[in-house]
Amino acid sequence: MRYDLRLPLIVAALLLVGLMTVSTAALSPRVAEGIFNKQVMGVFLAVIPVGLILWAGRERMYRLAPALYAVALLLQASTFVIGHEVNGQRNWILLGPVQFQPLEILKFALILMLAVVLRQGYGGWRTYLRAFAVFLPALALVITQDFGGAMILGVMFGVMMLAARIPWWHALLAVLALAAAFPTVVYPHLEPYQQKRLTIFLNPYEDPRGAGYQVIQSTIAVGSGGLQGKGYKQGSQSHNGFLPEPQNDFAFATWAEEQGFVGAAGVLILYGLLFWRLSRMAAQTPRVQDQIVLAGVLAQIGFQVLENVGAALSLLPLTGITLPLISYGLSSLVSTLSTLALGYTVHRDRFGSL
Repeated sequence: MRYDLRLPLIVAALLLVGLMTVSTAALSPRVAEGIFNKQVMGVFLAVIPVGLILWAGRERMYRLAPALYAVALLLQASTFVIGHEVNGQRNWILLGPVQFQPLEILKFALILMLAVVLRQGYGGWRTYLRAFAVFLPALALVITQDFGGAMILGVMFGVMMLAARIPWWHALLAVLALAAAFPTVVYPHLEPYQQKRLTIFLNPYEDPRGAGYQVIQSTIAVGSGGLQGKGYKQGSQSHNGFLPEPQNDFAFATWAEEQGFVGAAGVLILYGLLFWRLSRMAAQTPRVQDQIVLAGVLAQIGFQVLENVGAALSLLPLTGITLPLISYGLSSLVSTLSTLALGYTVHRDRFGSL
């Protein structure tokens, strides 16, 4: 069995950037102690699910999809009863010393389950019935507690439907419907603080000590990095406590302040290589089902990168979406590596049982 090392090498480079970012963010007075050691532990913990996915192979993973999806829905639903609140969102579960976010498991399971129900590609209106029967329960459980998470699921669903070869004009109608529904139906029903977070990036100085504070401090950190940056562990914005969540929501700003434009561009190039490799893998798989999986992986990681970096630069709303492989967070890290392992596995096994 031939193993392609291009994807693992790109992922390893991004993990190294992530460990460097978390280690310097740990110097901030806003950050709890021990996050670097926990992040390293997360990398080693990820070896278990990654190894199991690689061992199981493509066909076993598809057979496990319904059970994984059911467990993921159950865990997400349980947050309404036993959920632990973090940063105003009650979407975490505590099991003794272990704290995890069920959404991360749900993203992985949704990719698998949608690939199973869409395995034959577009086949008329029944395709939509099957797809929405899988997608809507997941969306309903997430959207009331985590709008950013719901956005990720929505983008994943849309891209995977495109990979299933739905007619282009169906996709266009869906985009137009969403464009009309968001300002008239969705936005008015959001909490005032959620509305503020979605619009403050347009003019953060409208509320510099409140909703705009985080974005302002992020852009200051990025700008102060200049061309070559202040140097590793020399960032004043994060280390002096001005930059909120330097290890998480604003990990890109933390990195850009210390490594400058050159380092920030380097990270974006690495992500570009990651997206290019995933798209090439999708193009090399003969089955529509496998292409749908890789489309879901690419959509999930790509949207998170776009949103996180855009928010750090005050180009997009701040939604609390983490930067894949770089931001601190064990459940996010393990989930992202597992999702990439799934994409790698379906590509590796793409010619089996043809």
